[in-house]
Amino acid sequence: MTTTDLRIAAAPISWGVCEVPGWGYQLSPERVLGEMRALGVTAAETGPEGFLPSAPAQLRDTLAAYDLRCVGSFVPVVLHQAGHDPAPAVNEVLDRLETSGGDVLVLAAATGVDGYDDRPDLTDAQWDTLLANLDRLDELASSRGVTAALHPHVGTMIEKRDEVYRVLENTTIGLCLDTGHLLIGGTDPLKMTQAYTDRITHAHLKDVRIDLAEKVQRGEMTYTDAVAQGMYVPLGAGQAKVGEVVATLVDAGFHGWFVLEQDTILTSEADGDAAAGNVAVSMSFLRRAAARPVQV
Repeated sequence: MTTTDLRIAAAPISWGVCEVPGWGYQLSPERVLGEMRALGVTAAETGPEGFLPSAPAQLRDTLAAYDLRCVGSFVPVVLHQAGHDPAPAVNEVLDRLETSGGDVLVLAAATGVDGYDDRPDLTDAQWDTLLANLDRLDELASSRGVTAALHPHVGTMIEKRDEVYRVLENTTIGLCLDTGHLLIGGTDPLKMTQAYTDRITHAHLKDVRIDLAEKVQRGEMTYTDAVAQGMYVPLGAGQAKVGEVVATLVDAGFHGWFVLEQDTILTSEADGDAAAGNVAVSMSFLRRAAARPVQV
């Protein structure tokens, strides 16, 4: 694979756009999409519900107006409650992806409450329901021509190392390899990549300050506070081994999307000025990491 073959996309969270209520100042779609285009980004994830139009054709046309194609959508959905069927909500997202050309459904196992700072413990029965729902939604997405990928995520029901491996060992759904959330949850992203290369269908690339990540792991700081203090940094500036992860995937013939994500919390419009610059730094790092055998 050459660096021109890389499928590189961006996500609105790098500009502080997030589904969590009260997360921070939210920039307009016009600014975020315009800065993506100015950076030379050609594809984007859709961001949280309500950021871009929900009508499938309108979503497609909105992205096309900025010379962007749709990659897919991040969808937090409750999977562990026996009385709750996640399929209708997922089908609505699949309708949008089919029309807009998106090919990845990124599923997170939501807790059922807002935010990512706390979560319940699951019973064995709830785990069985969650795992069965993952396989069911994987089949549903596949029937619509979309690839489903489970996204381990801090503050969801799939966060810690044992939880991630439990999913991989008991389902067939693909993995969204998020280098940042894996590291914060206690999973070595590089070891995961090496052990489960064939299960990785989508990649969210984040880099992490390990000092703040460890405070989150020890319960000394909430996830939200750590993000506000700069836990996520441009690729290459943290300790998530992103360069080695990218090289491993490229060497293995990975043909999925590399999505640039640097979660941030803004307090004003002016705070967004640094976002595009950070994405540009991360794009450059990604291309160097993929240009084997360059040292990164």
